[in-house]
Amino acid sequence: MSFLTLTNIQKSFGQVQVVKNFNMNIEKGEFVSFLGPSGCGKTTILRMIAGFETPTGGSLTINGKDQSPLKPNQRNIGMVFQAYALFPNMTVHDNVAFGMKVAGKPKAEIDARVKEMLGLIRLDHLAERYPYQMSGGQQQRVALARALAVKPQVLLLDEPLSALDAKIRVSLREEIRAIQRQLGITTVFVTHDQEEALSISDRIVVMNAGKADQIGTPFEIYNTPSTRFVASFVGTLNLIEAKVVDPAANRIQIGDQGVTLKQSVQTYKAGDTVQLALRPEAGSLAEGVKSDTALTGEVVSAHFLGSVIRTRMNVGGNIISFDMFNNPGVTPPQSGESVTLRFMAADLLVIRD
Repeated sequence: MSFLTLTNIQKSFGQVQVVKNFNMNIEKGEFVSFLGPSGCGKTTILRMIAGFETPTGGSLTINGKDQSPLKPNQRNIGMVFQAYALFPNMTVHDNVAFGMKVAGKPKAEIDARVKEMLGLIRLDHLAERYPYQMSGGQQQRVALARALAVKPQVLLLDEPLSALDAKIRVSLREEIRAIQRQLGITTVFVTHDQEEALSISDRIVVMNAGKADQIGTPFEIYNTPSTRFVASFVGTLNLIEAKVVDPAANRIQIGDQGVTLKQSVQTYKAGDTVQLALRPEAGSLAEGVKSDTALTGEVVSAHFLGSVIRTRMNVGGNIISFDMFNNPGVTPPQSGESVTLRFMAADLLVIRD
């Protein structure tokens, strides 16, 4: 049985429906990320789990118990906000202890739990400092410790890293994931950063206009996107227009070049236009690379990105990008040069909406 269950969840603000019949089962100890652009409904779902918003329709259960009659402080949920929300007039110790004090826990139990939490985030030496005396990363770790101190059933993280610089974000997201695994706590993480979601999640929900376009593991979301939106939002992607030539044989044509797909196009008719997706890292110019498909085109540009050179080529009016590792001994292709991109046909995906 699933630990956190959302069934036909809907939410409207006036005439605007921001969450549309959302369904998901989250297992105990699972780390699930909601990924999507601003306004897609991901934070609204998080707030409904917390009890800060009431669903317009549907049901929400935690460990088999209906949460609809419960207020936020009755749901035993820990939440970490984007803006930390620490009390500026309280020390680190008192911020972490706050939830337990409100719950009326004995002082000895509170002190022991605070010590345990500060040890977990490696800030026990800063227990008597105030938030203004700490860095943004340290403040966010204190906010995490405060959320965990009350031993919540579910941990909710609302874009907790967006206010931090890039290097701190990477280290802190890895720390959050390590703590989550250590405690085995069911966690819902909201972000608009695809790299964050891909790197730390058990599963990802890609939200688009109030609904889940796709739910799957990071591997599934990245390698087999189910809609054009998922394909274009997660990672860098080439969208290629092709014409169906022989549906029964899965033959298509890109410009004037024929390709046999691994994916079926038998639901299309000859002459139909299809959209194909190809990741930039899937192709190579090397002759010895493992491949069963090739496209020849003219180089449009090559951009040096450090360890990678991203090259763009024109194939039948489609601009296709591909990545080459930077090799000082190999001169990158020049604009106007004819090149052949080799890849596996299985990497060329038909995008259906």
